[in-house]
Amino acid sequence: MNPKRFQKLARALHRRQPDLTVLMERVHKSHNLSAILRNCDAVGVLEAHAIPPPEGLQIHSHTSAGTAKWVRLVRHRTIQEAIQELKGRGFRVLAAQPGPDSVDFREVDFTEPTALMMGAELLGLSDEALALADALVSVPMVGMAHSLNVSVATALLLFEAFRQREAAGMYEESRIDPEDRKRILFEWAYPRIARHCRERGTPYPSLGEYGDLPS
Repeated sequence: MNPKRFQKLARALHRRQPDLTVLMERVHKSHNLSAILRNCDAVGVLEAHAIPPPEGLQIHSHTSAGTAKWVRLVRHRTIQEAIQELKGRGFRVLAAQPGPDSVDFREVDFTEPTALMMGAELLGLSDEALALADALVSVPMVGMAHSLNVSVATALLLFEAFRQREAAGMYEESRIDPEDRKRILFEWAYPRIARHCRERGTPYPSLGEYGDLPS
């Protein structure tokens, strides 16, 4: 592991936000899913969540620019299961849905633990998802189109969260549990060795200051 590369990984992980995430329902197009993961990485989202369609989820490597390696994608069987888990972890679930009951996304306090629930452009979010959401948010629009591409809408919401969290100093100190941080950093730096250890049930080796493995 190149020391400069290791330090870059460590700096990126230092800024990851464990209490900011995206939950995707009905987002079945590979390029949209991949673009959303790229958005997540850009603002320091630690992990994203999705309900896979029947045909499964595929990540487009070109669109994601390889960010699938840095943003863990958690798959859930149903939207009810996903929301229940997130709420059980203290997340407030905000559904991106235009309408009279929606709040302008710029008026939302994104420094609170937040899960942004996004649906596909044509189908939107299911009735079940909307019923379980804590609130509805929307992006104001004055043109003829009634919605944005889902990856574009996600980017706007996430970068507003980034703006607020950066102003609040939430990127200055690591907010990840120290043991989790050590584990994730090893998996980022040495994915093949990490997989080898997991398959054999052995602990990860301790890394040196510059990412060097024990001799």
